[in-house]
Amino acid sequence: MNFNTSAVSKITRLSKRQIDYWDRSHFVKPSVREAAGQGSTRLYSFSDLIQLKVARTLLGTGISLQKIRKAVWYLKKNMPNVDKPLSDLKFLTDGKTIFVLTKDSRVIIDTLKHGQMVITVGLGLIIEELRGEVKILHDRRKYEVKVMGKKYPVVVHADTEDGGFWVECTSVPGCASQGDTLEEALTMIEDAIKGCLHIQAGKERIKRIL
Repeated sequence: MNFNTSAVSKITRLSKRQIDYWDRSHFVKPSVREAAGQGSTRLYSFSDLIQLKVARTLLGTGISLQKIRKAVWYLKKNMPNVDKPLSDLKFLTDGKTIFVLTKDSRVIIDTLKHGQMVITVGLGLIIEELRGEVKILHDRRKYEVKVMGKKYPVVVHADTEDGGFWVECTSVPGCASQGDTLEEALTMIEDAIKGCLHIQAGKERIKRIL
């Protein structure tokens, strides 16, 4: 399908004056038929509509027409295989500059800063990495500490609210401690086990006396 200026204006919500100016200034020209004097009709293709709509959308985010022109000029110069950047590429903007997605989804190009590469952060990848770290933490939660020549099994837990670790000795009821680091937590549980054993020994002596 081909579209005249009136149809393009209705579809893109650009004024006829804007469309005419963008044609005469060689920003977005009709690819089907150009104006050939007074009374002639411009004809635009669907691809032309995409270019006009993308440009209008970028203008709506606060990007000036001058910046859009600069970005398109950069892309045509550095991506000669891309005939119509505004319809052939994917754009991102923060209202200050214009980014273009590359084939590598992790990398985008800042078209207004001499093609400076910007690395994007994938939230899904971060979540997977965090899950892996949590799994490792749980897989390694069981330890043994040596107190007075005897080994005692302990379980270390990450304190997800306050940070650090808390640790319990499963063979000594009620024996637990904590530490800011894993090493500190294991040292603290050794002292806690000694204390608990001392208390238990005292209770046994009392029972024998009674």
